[in-house]
Amino acid sequence: MKVRKKQNQKSLSMDDYIKAARKGNRLGEQELLGPGFHSVSRVHQSKKLYTRKRKHKGEE
Repeated sequence: MKVRKKQNQKSLSMDDYIKAARKGNRLGEQELLGPGFHSVSRVHQSKKLYTRKRKHKGEE
């Protein structure tokens, strides 16, 4: 008969909890949006802002 060793039960510290939550959020966001960087908030651009893109020049 084998004798089981008593394992120490670790409680999660607040730092460990935050780290796990952030990792879960990152993984969930990557599943939704795909790999790479995705900005959460963007600055509102004025209609008068100059841009070189053809689609904004009305040439389409």
